[in-house]
Amino acid sequence: MLDRRHFLNHSLLGSLALLFRQTSWASNGSGAGAVTPLVISTWEQNVRANAAAWEVLSRSGTVLDAVEAGVQVAENDPKDQSVGYGGLPDRDGKVTLDACIMDGAGNCGSVMFLEGIRNPIKVARLVMEKSPHVQLVGAGALQFALANGFTQENLLTAEAEKEWQKWLRKSEYDPMTIPKLLESKQLDRSPGQAGNHDTIGMIALDRKGNIGGACSTSGMAFKMRGRVGDSPIIGGGLYVDSEVGAATCSGVGEEIVRICGTHTIVEYMRQGYSPEDACRKTIERLVRKRGDKVKGLQVGFIAVDRQGRYGAFALRKGFTYAVHSAKGSRTFKAKSLYA
Repeated sequence: MLDRRHFLNHSLLGSLALLFRQTSWASNGSGAGAVTPLVISTWEQNVRANAAAWEVLSRSGTVLDAVEAGVQVAENDPKDQSVGYGGLPDRDGKVTLDACIMDGAGNCGSVMFLEGIRNPIKVARLVMEKSPHVQLVGAGALQFALANGFTQENLLTAEAEKEWQKWLRKSEYDPMTIPKLLESKQLDRSPGQAGNHDTIGMIALDRKGNIGGACSTSGMAFKMRGRVGDSPIIGGGLYVDSEVGAATCSGVGEEIVRICGTHTIVEYMRQGYSPEDACRKTIERLVRKRGDKVKGLQVGFIAVDRQGRYGAFALRKGFTYAVHSAKGSRTFKAKSLYA
């Protein structure tokens, strides 16, 4: 048993530790203390999207305004065949889109299996701001978009349709066979970005410590009709918490959902891990659970803590990310568990 003296010493040490923790957390919380603002996104080709988001931040726009503007750059680019207009279709030739948006206070909105609307990220934000719900899906999401002034259009470009027709001739209805088709030269190039990349995930941090994120995708190329991956799922493709930081990702969504990937990263950061180490620990958890089932697949995470420190980690090499700050734009290759 503790005597009175030891009890007082333990109590004092405990109180000091709690005070230090509270002071540390409050020093750069949302709206408290200056941090270095930045924008970070998955894949090095999204430097233009980062620049658009940075332009909003530089005009003292909100972090949600910034990520919404940035993600739309990818959604509107027909050459980006993994996001928005020009995205590669499902196995039935239909382009279906998923997106979500979230701020550090837990406000969030999501749309899934949305057809005919070029900018799903804008609809996701309206779900957050103008509906009592977090997620709207399919025909309901489309009805909501049309009721709020969006117009429906054909999102399948001639280039994307050509790729679909080429894939269709092989009668390979399982999108997981794409790596094998590439290896055997049955496809000329990877669907979407090089390596079948999908998704733009973006996080923004302003100088007051406010943090927000967005994620948008046309999903896995030639997926089964109705498939939804991790991108529009809060805690899967995106998670933001003003007390800790934020994370987003790209890769095979089925695997990311299994471990609630981005939520797991934020919780690791809450325990004191750096953004890179939190991403690494999450990848290691995935491999422990899935083993050989993730062989040949790619999953990549990026994360930012509320002090503005950022990092990334991937299942295997090839995952890149882009960062824009007051120092300009830079791209990085993420470390990986496997070559």
